[in-house]
Amino acid sequence: MKRRNRLGLLIASGLMWIVLPAASQTLVESVAGIVGNEVIYLSDVENAVLEIRRQGSKLPIDQIRCNSFHELLTAKLFVDQARLDSIQVTNDMVESDLNMQINNAIRQAGSEKALEDYFKKSMVEIKMDIRKSMLENQLVQEVQNNIAKNLAITPSDVRRYFNSIPKDSLPVIPARVQISIIQIDPPDNEENKAEARQKLLDIRSQILAGKPFNMLAILYSEDGSAANGGEIGYKMRGELEKEYADAAWSLSKNTVSKIVETKYGFHLIQMIDRKGDLVNTRHILIRPKVKPEQIQRAISKLDSIARQIRKDSLKFKDAAVRFSTHADSRINGGIFVSTNPSERITWFSLDELNKEMYMKVRDLKPGEISDPFQTTDEIGNTVFRIVKLDDEVPAHRANLKDDYQFIYNAAMMSERQKLYRDWIKKKIETTYIKISDEFKSCKFLEEGWLK
Repeated sequence: MKRRNRLGLLIASGLMWIVLPAASQTLVESVAGIVGNEVIYLSDVENAVLEIRRQGSKLPIDQIRCNSFHELLTAKLFVDQARLDSIQVTNDMVESDLNMQINNAIRQAGSEKALEDYFKKSMVEIKMDIRKSMLENQLVQEVQNNIAKNLAITPSDVRRYFNSIPKDSLPVIPARVQISIIQIDPPDNEENKAEARQKLLDIRSQILAGKPFNMLAILYSEDGSAANGGEIGYKMRGELEKEYADAAWSLSKNTVSKIVETKYGFHLIQMIDRKGDLVNTRHILIRPKVKPEQIQRAISKLDSIARQIRKDSLKFKDAAVRFSTHADSRINGGIFVSTNPSERITWFSLDELNKEMYMKVRDLKPGEISDPFQTTDEIGNTVFRIVKLDDEVPAHRANLKDDYQFIYNAAMMSERQKLYRDWIKKKIETTYIKISDEFKSCKFLEEGWLK
């Protein structure tokens, strides 16, 4: 099903029509298969094949076509069941993901026009097709959730699953660490901000005097988009920082904003184009620069805090609550957590840490505190930290003691897949299925699809 999600854009778009004899003057699409009340068109299969080949698959073309057709048939079984169960999904359930997928597609194509040219459709038509595909995917997920809603496994089940895996096939779990941090921002940063604003004012004057915005972005912007002349591509309002979005949506084509401050720093924004809910802008980002004396003051402050903690006159978690400016960890007494709100994990592999954090943590033993160091936070701003290694698990082959949750998740997924396979087998037996002669050589059809 993951592959189907990846193919959603192409599966839902660009139908290839077949022209019947001229006398009929009728356009009809060739049908590859029917599952219950659901139809799979030949163009659905061919578009899936094109996408897989574009991704570099070296499989024979006939095998790719059969694999794609198999996935589409299976998906239609679930969609047909959703109809029988009166399961419905609404546009609101997919709208945010739809906008994200549209934006990604535009970025990959290079522009809205390039995307429209590729599919030979308007953006409205493309959006309608993708929405239809995403709604279908949502139906599949709803049916699968119903099938597995009562599934539960016990610790004994997890142990049996683990014991069924050949020892030399067990995955190697990379070393993981739990850490706590105390972070402080550069002292007297308002002065640095004023200097950053002044630099942008000077750049804005050059733009108003006629110098190209994109050239100055290449020269001065401190953002990854600098190499592209500051252009960030088409974005929805919700994808941008509020201050940036408010400024961008107030601009007309080719005009330049006043200085805009976000958590990333200070921006000049130029409107390139706007299409419906999407806006394409370029920007120049200047971040406040920290002076050597400010670095020294921050390091000295953290060094003093670290000495008190090592003497046990101050607890690390209390110091984090009192002094740290890192909001996510501060409320947890300094415990470092992932920035993904859906995960909030506290265990990290070393390569998930930035370079400076990695260099400090790798040399610590559990319970030890690093010396103060300069680094960047999750959005690239200069900060100063000390880090404490709370716990570590060395790299090892998966085992029940250290990796129970990992193995539990794998066991649960295995059981879900068994449920789905059993359900599919029974569903095939009771569902009207018709296969085009063009696909009857596919081996998977011998699993009960042909009747």
